[in-house]
Amino acid sequence: MAAKRKSKGAYMISAVAEMYEIHPQTLRLYEREGLLKPSRTEGNTRLYTDEDLERLEFILNLARDLGVNIAGIAIILQMRERMEEMNRQMQSFVEYVRSEMLARFQQAAPGQAAAIVPLRKPTVIPKAPQPRKP
Repeated sequence: MAAKRKSKGAYMISAVAEMYEIHPQTLRLYEREGLLKPSRTEGNTRLYTDEDLERLEFILNLARDLGVNIAGIAIILQMRERMEEMNRQMQSFVEYVRSEMLARFQQAAPGQAAAIVPLRKPTVIPKAPQPRKP
């Protein structure tokens, strides 16, 4: 579904409509519904970035290939954004835990086993019972 694009730039509505074989009113509708948010020039001309075109491709895939209506597309896009935000938060948390663990391992006294939670006394783990022979 990817249309041929120039490298880095902004595209006017007529160029985008032609590239994706859609009517300019469809792009205006997607903007009214909040699915796309192109930037504007001082003269109020819509300019679509490469990121806007990637989002448009996703929208068109949902609409054309999967038959999803505009309300469904809006919900899917919101869910996708929430998932991306949750992923960013998880990556941040993982990085925080990793840095805390490294800091604690580096603070451990030489010869002392480093632990995330300091151990007060040695922990003894009992052996599992051996099965009896008949």
